[in-house]
Amino acid sequence: MKEDINISELEKTLNIRKFNSYKENLMLIDNDVYSYTTHVATIKGSELIQWKKWSQTTHKHINYVAKELALKLIRP
Repeated sequence: MKEDINISELEKTLNIRKFNSYKENLMLIDNDVYSYTTHVATIKGSELIQWKKWSQTTHKHINYVAKELALKLIRP
């Protein structure tokens, strides 16, 4: 018999954070920022390191995370 998966508990176990805006397409897993399913930036200390230039939508996601978490954005 299959057990129902409690998504909220799974997110806590995996250390997944979703944000108030962009709930469906933006996640923080540990220190890694994902836009859709792509790892686009990483938090190191008080900085958010953006890995490369991305699409306009992904830039919005990265800027939003930096602002929400009060991080200094470091771009390539």
